[in-house]
Amino acid sequence: MSRVYVAGSINMDLVTRAHRHPRAGETVLGRGFATYPGGKGANQAVASAKLGAQTIMLGKVGTDAFGDQARRFLHGQGVKVDYVQRTGDAPTGVALIVVSDSGENSIVVVPGANGLLGPGDVEVAPVEKGDVVVSQFEIPLATIERLFTRCRTVGATTILNPAPGRACSPDLLALANVLILNETEIAFFLGVDRIDLSSLDAVATAANRLRAHPEQVLVATLGVRGVLATVGERRVSIPGRRVKAIDTTGAGDSFTGATAARLAAGCTLESALAYANAAASICVQRQGAGPSMATAEEVEALVAG
Repeated sequence: MSRVYVAGSINMDLVTRAHRHPRAGETVLGRGFATYPGGKGANQAVASAKLGAQTIMLGKVGTDAFGDQARRFLHGQGVKVDYVQRTGDAPTGVALIVVSDSGENSIVVVPGANGLLGPGDVEVAPVEKGDVVVSQFEIPLATIERLFTRCRTVGATTILNPAPGRACSPDLLALANVLILNETEIAFFLGVDRIDLSSLDAVATAANRLRAHPEQVLVATLGVRGVLATVGERRVSIPGRRVKAIDTTGAGDSFTGATAARLAAGCTLESALAYANAAASICVQRQGAGPSMATAEEVEALVAG
């Protein structure tokens, strides 16, 4: 089995629940408070590792207690942390998360040490042909570009989840073999307020405008509507799974990490996406991001049932 490398953010999530999200200038009362290890990179690494893939994290944390806790958590979930570095120049990243009664979340991310993860920090990883390398947009874009350029040279598969949406060079998006975006991110990169969700044809038309080259796989995650992927001229549609969502914070990360794990295992894209969709449906039924990722046994039982 090939390895999965995840270059990305490692945060501590500071989470509270509220009846609804506050409007501008408004204060609402929260119910409870908890801390969970998170960060899009760490979440995706945990999702991959819990599904059986040999997973290596490339990241940076501070020399504070949150950094200690994050490294212990990753190691405990089966993620290799040899390339998770420490820095005294910035604290470990944090995410401030409000979860409404509907399960929807709003998030403010403070990058901290994640912003200091440089190109030289990821070049030390022994990526080889056949490995799957994943990244997101919570670390410096120059770091991702350097890593993905090297991956293309050695023959590794690159998966980019460009979230949160940030202005970037088209060259960076083009380095991804697989682009995974939700509807908000598709709209951002197209420069529109929203995309037309009235039909799969409309979604595919919008998503395909982002494809850098015909060989690039573009995956649109649409929540309860499911998943739509375009592979050349072929379209792959995975129906959504209706569940009672408690916290959607880690759903996209669960999906991305699971996709990487299954591709590393040699699965077809369609099989990997269906499996990842099931994993994400388990994740949203739990509180927190990193700790909510599904195990292989849970996903296999759901798919079999």
